[in-house]
Amino acid sequence: MSMKSEFDLIVVGSGAAGLTCAITARKRGLDVLVLEKEPVFGGTTALSGGVLWVPLTHFGKAQNPADSAEKVRTFLRSECGAFYDEAAVTAFIENGPRMVEFLERETSMKFVPTLYPDYHPTAPAGVDVGRSILAAPYDIRGLGKDMARLKSPLRTITFMGMMFNSSNADLKHFFRVTKSVTSFAYVTKRLLNHMKELMLYRKGVEVTSGNALAARLAKSALDLGVPIMTGMAVRQLQQAGGHVEGVVAGGPDGEQRFTARHGVVLACGGFPHDAKRIAKAYPHVRRGHAHLSPTPKSNTGDGCNMAESAGGVVDIRFTEPAAWMPVTRVDFPDGEVGVFPHLLDRYKPGIIGVLANGKRFTNESNSYHDVGAALHRACADFSETAMWLICDKAALAKYGLGYVKPAPMPIGRFIRSGYLLEGKTLGDLARAAGIDPEQLQATVREFNKDAVRGEDPAFGRGGTSFNRYLADPEHKPNPCVAPVETGPFYAVKVLMGDLGTFDGLRTSVAGEVLREDGAPISGLYAVGNDRASLMGGNYPGAGITHGPNMTFAFVTAHHIADTVAGPQAA
Repeated sequence: MSMKSEFDLIVVGSGAAGLTCAITARKRGLDVLVLEKEPVFGGTTALSGGVLWVPLTHFGKAQNPADSAEKVRTFLRSECGAFYDEAAVTAFIENGPRMVEFLERETSMKFVPTLYPDYHPTAPAGVDVGRSILAAPYDIRGLGKDMARLKSPLRTITFMGMMFNSSNADLKHFFRVTKSVTSFAYVTKRLLNHMKELMLYRKGVEVTSGNALAARLAKSALDLGVPIMTGMAVRQLQQAGGHVEGVVAGGPDGEQRFTARHGVVLACGGFPHDAKRIAKAYPHVRRGHAHLSPTPKSNTGDGCNMAESAGGVVDIRFTEPAAWMPVTRVDFPDGEVGVFPHLLDRYKPGIIGVLANGKRFTNESNSYHDVGAALHRACADFSETAMWLICDKAALAKYGLGYVKPAPMPIGRFIRSGYLLEGKTLGDLARAAGIDPEQLQATVREFNKDAVRGEDPAFGRGGTSFNRYLADPEHKPNPCVAPVETGPFYAVKVLMGDLGTFDGLRTSVAGEVLREDGAPISGLYAVGNDRASLMGGNYPGAGITHGPNMTFAFVTAHHIADTVAGPQAA
């Protein structure tokens, strides 16, 4: 493909932050190029839940009219602690709703409200609804010939390639397919439509969650004439006189140089697959323990590395340097290795989590990040950072466990592969898993004593609106708690993973990459996970990556355009 070599702005990376920056800059009149390392666009975004935490949007005001900027500040002061940044928080509160309104008004981006509570709704100024929104489903045939270049969702979280929204609103019908006529009709229609799509296009075309977010943003950029060049790995920043003036990229046609008259924006997805950097940043990796990340393997810290070579600084300072996700390894029959993120099963009644010593260690119905943080702390003196999710026959049939689907789907192949462990008794299961048998039996006895009444005095499962949100609302009295009592018993081994890094490049609020002395590097910006997280290593609500990342990408694009236009710019 013939491509000119000079642009106003070059964005390196095609996830939500990079594309939001490119779209905004293009709407401000800049000539923009997006370069993507992978042969497909969408980055981590395309694999995600597609949720944005953006308080005070028109959706949020309709759901929770009492919310306010001061309440959001109070909440973030509590959540960010020592890393609270007043200037950054103010910019986020002011520009988040503007970003959402701009994308909905000017592009193919559409959002829908969610019923997600904040992950910590009982924290000061936490809320039970109104701060998280979701990308609306999208028919990717709207991408035309570029449909094939959209990154596919995680194989482990689809069913025959069919996607689901990241909440109970969609999945509840699949859990109830054999118990409800309405759910049976819903699932039948979904399956028939999906099979038709597979026959016509060899893939599902009605996408949801992060795939819909990535597709809608890519469609918007392409409609504006922004080229998204895939298979172009940016290898080096070009500098002259301390100013970043372009990049060197390698692609199918060899090395190419692109000039950026007004700046280069790094949006490379952070460093979750940079082995050296995570060995320094991740506490369990420092101990030599295993780590599995479902993020794209191409997220090897390129943006951070290039910025450092230009004088930038990557801070490793947060107590929790990444968005933790408990995961299991899935070995597919075709030889591919997948990573399954445990987004839903931990909340369900009759499923508990234990360590190798057979003891519970946290509220399993807390957020993935909170469970992950508790896990790496609990395993500080263990030989590995791992937990086992345990359930009985009834819970497995009703909810599934990890990659194992609920009844009537068969489980034999998962037992044969070793993914799902089975024991006629808890002692048998413990021995198969390498868990302390006596302690596991004691743990379950103690748990069951209170679980029959829906109580969990040890860890308080079901005590918050978020605990209950992804649980089973039809299970009474506590949607998160039921005894583990009817054999055979089952387990899956869960390791530590991440959804992306929180630590990152030191930047100004506007996204300028800063040197050690605090001075900006002329012409160099960072957005998305290449930039240190606003949240300071905490994860207080659904979408706290996409919401702030897209907001600050919007801010960065306006800053660049205003700089180009001069002081008289609007």
